[in-house]
Amino acid sequence: MDAKKMLEQHELGHAKKGLVWGVISGATWGLDGVIWGMAYMFLPFAIESDVLKVIIAVSVASAAMHDGFSGFWLFWYNLFTGRWKEYIRTLRTKPGMIVCLGALFGGPIAMTGYSAGIMLAGASYALAVTAMYPAVGAILAVFILKEKIVPRVYIGIAMCILGAVVVNWTPPAGDAYPMFYLGMGLSLLATFGWGVEGVLAAYGMDMADPDVAIGIRQATSFVVYFVLILPVFAGTALFFEAFTTGALGYMALAGLMGAISYLAWYRAINMTGVGRAMAFNVTYALWAIVFGYLLTDIEITTNLVVGALIITGGTILVLANPKELLNLRKV
Repeated sequence: MDAKKMLEQHELGHAKKGLVWGVISGATWGLDGVIWGMAYMFLPFAIESDVLKVIIAVSVASAAMHDGFSGFWLFWYNLFTGRWKEYIRTLRTKPGMIVCLGALFGGPIAMTGYSAGIMLAGASYALAVTAMYPAVGAILAVFILKEKIVPRVYIGIAMCILGAVVVNWTPPAGDAYPMFYLGMGLSLLATFGWGVEGVLAAYGMDMADPDVAIGIRQATSFVVYFVLILPVFAGTALFFEAFTTGALGYMALAGLMGAISYLAWYRAINMTGVGRAMAFNVTYALWAIVFGYLLTDIEITTNLVVGALIITGGTILVLANPKELLNLRKV
């Protein structure tokens, strides 16, 4: 076997491993959302209030717990892999500061909307809507990074919007989610926040160790939540109360799934490229349906499945050429 053939086989094997990491990132994020939703069965998150102030307080308290646990698990991972010393060095650089800025959009803004979306509309619906975030990022990249959009991407964006409409066309049956549409609106806020974060991360993480950058991202989000967001929205007492109830175990597990998802996502980016990695990452909308069916009593509606499939298909069109996704030799 000549050297060129051996190199092609090595690259092909590397790309296939990257696709596996991409699938893991999508599956763990879908499981993260479902477990997070299960935490709302326990006090102080299990509320029946329709007062927006109370809803926001619960949302910021649970989101702070999620990012806090995620940052905690990532710190231990970086500690045992010898990267913990890079935290301070990276924070002193411009890319590190941009990662922190992205964390504000992806953390307090997006995670609060995501948390409220799960609480008010259910994990599967919130995850299906937030799966549009790469399309939002692609549009923002035109204005911020001066990137060009090809017709394929326009079609993908249109499919994402259509999929969101299909998902929302019929709310879940029963009276479990009386403020369903408010939850969908807050899920769109999360979609915007993650789209902005993605654009900023595309610049900042090019020059920083991804594992360290992810740890900084989660830690920054938690610190802002704890110092600023929780006191402003009266969520501090709820945050500490949750450590004494059954919600604690679920939030710790959801944070662990979030940490694994981020690590897997960036390994996939490194091994198989940004487009393919994100294309597999956004399948979390479908994984959430699977895990939601297995772990909760969610009703799987036709609208939910069809909408999630359209959103996932549209997002793949936004991120990559589908023909290239099936041709791993062109890595």
